[in-house]
Amino acid sequence: MRKAYPVALGGVLAALAIVIMTLGGLIPVATYVCPMLCALLLFAVKLFCGDRIGWAWYGAVAVLSLLLAPDKEAAAVFVALGYYPILQPKLEKMPVQWLWKGLLFNAASVALYAVLLYVFGMEQLVAEFQELGMIGLVVTLVLGNLCFFLLDRVLHMLRRRFHKK
Repeated sequence: MRKAYPVALGGVLAALAIVIMTLGGLIPVATYVCPMLCALLLFAVKLFCGDRIGWAWYGAVAVLSLLLAPDKEAAAVFVALGYYPILQPKLEKMPVQWLWKGLLFNAASVALYAVLLYVFGMEQLVAEFQELGMIGLVVTLVLGNLCFFLLDRVLHMLRRRFHKK
């Protein structure tokens, strides 16, 4: 009976994550909000089921999001950064942790958009980036870093709260 608990919890939370990713196409800002909400769900899976189930959950949600979510950019953001709740405790043990976290986020973001633009040739992104201009892209990256570090802080506080017990 105890072995079924992680699988059942992971399955239910994966279904919820897919619903969140699928509904993300309704609101423009959801492109970045939905992957963050799914990362919080991954935190719960990792907390209650462990790293192995967490990695399996991430893989399943990433593949299903790419297949089912109408907003492919949001699905790609989850693929590029959705694993962060699993890596966060390891990064926090490193010296100058904020530097490594920032490098992870920025490298994943640049790689993500390079793949979306040059491999998949998403014309909508090309038009959007041309409309924003260089200053708009820099502001977007700075705001992305701010959101990422806020997510990092929330995950850190949640982990401290649940590991006290």
